[in-house]
Amino acid sequence: MLLCKKIKLNVTKQDAATLEFMQGKCRGLYNWWVLQLKNGEKWPGWRIAKKTLQASKRHDPELQQVYGKLLHEVYFRLGAAMDAFFRRVNNGEKPGFPRVRPRHCFFTLIYPAMYIQIEGKTLILPTGGKGAKNKRYPNVEAKLTEIPPEGFREVAISRDGRGDYYASFSYRVKEHDQQPGAVVAFDLGIKTLATGVNEQDRFYAIGGFKGSQWYNKQLDKIRSKREKCQKKSRRYIHLSKVYKRVAQKKRTKQRDSLHKASHLIAHKLVERTVVIGDLSQRQMVMKEHAERNKHRNRAVYNDWGLYTFTEMLKYKCLLYGKELVFLDERNTSKACSGCGHLQAMPLWKRTYCCTNCELVMDRDKNSAVNILTRFLARRGPYTSFGECDVLHAVQNSVEVMEASCPNQVQQRELW
Repeated sequence: MLLCKKIKLNVTKQDAATLEFMQGKCRGLYNWWVLQLKNGEKWPGWRIAKKTLQASKRHDPELQQVYGKLLHEVYFRLGAAMDAFFRRVNNGEKPGFPRVRPRHCFFTLIYPAMYIQIEGKTLILPTGGKGAKNKRYPNVEAKLTEIPPEGFREVAISRDGRGDYYASFSYRVKEHDQQPGAVVAFDLGIKTLATGVNEQDRFYAIGGFKGSQWYNKQLDKIRSKREKCQKKSRRYIHLSKVYKRVAQKKRTKQRDSLHKASHLIAHKLVERTVVIGDLSQRQMVMKEHAERNKHRNRAVYNDWGLYTFTEMLKYKCLLYGKELVFLDERNTSKACSGCGHLQAMPLWKRTYCCTNCELVMDRDKNSAVNILTRFLARRGPYTSFGECDVLHAVQNSVEVMEASCPNQVQQRELW
């Protein structure tokens, strides 16, 4: 299994200028090919396109100062982008032609492991130019803040919105064998990141990053002030840098919370099979004959990061030997977990009140129970929740009280 460890780098101003120069030239070469392809030139494949590198160096002599393996990587990445484009065209999907990389975004520099050196905590990255006289930029010597993994294959140099540089080491680890065991089902939501239930009727409530609203408010203030400034003025540039710094801090905290939540599910919980609902994010925010809710769109697409969370669960469950199952969760929020009655449940309604059997239950818990029941029904013979009178609720307009299966129904707040 291929993993990646991201380590922060401490670089000098001279080394930062060298990295900016090389990524700018690589981005320019990439964008030149994208524009040529948009103008009608046929893509010959990355092997044939790489043979035109010498002609590009004669046209732009500064490419001589860029490390050759970085320029070769430009053709590999463009070839992968074109292969993905042709695959989407053949499948009848939206084509999505490769885009021009903007100037304000860092073009990731990928070094093969055999061409770099590590001396202690110093990462030495080679630059272009042959000989001391022709070498304008010296090799980059960056300080690693952590110990890199052993046996890494390549190193990717990137930069975040705050101007910090990182080195991502890719390496392989051995996967654990999957072992059969208990099952836990999770429902992904907006208010709570993941609400789960296992076969012993124990509930798990895993929250996510709680500071999204505060950061969104700060970002809106900065954006409002920037809109009143003249573009490219000193204040406009200053507010743009502040906006990037605050947005990067929000993304870092959000990603950290997603890592902790996915690690909790994939490593800490004793259940060996994890079932989550496979429902598109777009279905959560779009409905026919209904106005769009910008606050809900922001919560689903920007604040929670449900897609990133599921991607983390995929590789972490594979790493720790757990089985991850994606199950269609259509109508799991509308169906009653006690009697199966269907009723409309808009997202603003957080408590499920069944009009048929008078079950009162949190909507996320009700959906998690339905997901678990649906998975167990497909797996084989089992005792349904209705037969053991599980989760039949005592009527209460404020709180949900489970009153069935004594000494088994437990609720556990993990976040």
